[in-house]
Amino acid sequence: MPALFISFEGGEGSGKTTQINKLAEALTERGLKVVTTREPGGTPEGDKVRDLIVQRDGGDWSPLAETLLLFAARTMHVQKTILPALENGKVVITDRFTDSTVSYQGYGHGLNIDTIEQINSIVLDGLKPDLTFILDIDAKAGLQRSERRLASEQFGVDQTEDRFERLDISFHEKLRQGFLEIAKNDPARCHVIDATQDVEQIAQQIEGIVTDRLEVA
Repeated sequence: MPALFISFEGGEGSGKTTQINKLAEALTERGLKVVTTREPGGTPEGDKVRDLIVQRDGGDWSPLAETLLLFAARTMHVQKTILPALENGKVVITDRFTDSTVSYQGYGHGLNIDTIEQINSIVLDGLKPDLTFILDIDAKAGLQRSERRLASEQFGVDQTEDRFERLDISFHEKLRQGFLEIAKNDPARCHVIDATQDVEQIAQQIEGIVTDRLEVA
């Protein structure tokens, strides 16, 4: 079976974790070898950067400093986790990749998009996922969902990982528009999914797109 690199993107509360787990389970049942990972994270080094970026007391970083930290973590993620898995014919599913940096630090915080793209080109030689699913939801509704999720122990999420959640609604609205603009500019790779649909409906849509891609590859 061909290797495939898939990313999930979206604002807070868009349901990425649920859909990643469902897709991984579906593909595993089909006999594929699947690796799930996340950003920032995916390696011990990336997890350390995660503590600096997403924890509410992780630091008051400028958008450029955040971007450089994220790409430092991403370099390790690609070298130690993503590329080795792809070279072994596995499907890699990551919760966030470079599109999140473009949306959060670029559209959300105002860092020049060209600057992010230049860093991406230097650090990763422009590496992009084969498929990207952008789970789209109204910013306010997404934040309400996310707050409930973080309050629930069943998801195992540390409640202090809310540095971005705590930003004002205008940031999250710009973030959403950023993801939609990315999808508009790269329609062959990006698939915008209405995240307000039933969980199973979303899962079926995503699995169908991935299956079609695997059959073509």
